[in-house]
Amino acid sequence: MAKKPETMFDMDITKMMAEFKLPQVDVEALVAAQRKNIETLSTANRLALEGMQAVAKRNMEIMQQALADLTEAMKAIAAAEAPQAKAAKQAELLKATYEKAMQNIRELQDMIQRMSGDTLNVLNRRVSEALDEVRAMMEKAKG
Repeated sequence: MAKKPETMFDMDITKMMAEFKLPQVDVEALVAAQRKNIETLSTANRLALEGMQAVAKRNMEIMQQALADLTEAMKAIAAAEAPQAKAAKQAELLKATYEKAMQNIRELQDMIQRMSGDTLNVLNRRVSEALDEVRAMMEKAKG
């Protein structure tokens, strides 16, 4: 019976790399480093996704509150009788709406900045570790 050809998923990377007989290369360390890299990317992607979900959720809450506020504002304007009172109420509500919108924008901006910072910290830590690992391998290879 003929041997079934190996697929990419059936191969033992460590065994395959060892067959190349690369001088002074710690194949186990290379495989471990790649595993750490993949785990780090997975963690960074998870953090980014969770952060963006939180931003989207908060944005939806802000929009719902804005609609509720708009309904109340329309009632308040309609309740004013004199044209001057309506104009004053509109100006007052416009100012309050603008200030609230700016506050919401700052809040969302802070959320995005924190999420980006957390994600970049995970990646930066791994890059630093990877560079230390490469340096250690080079020193070991010198013997």
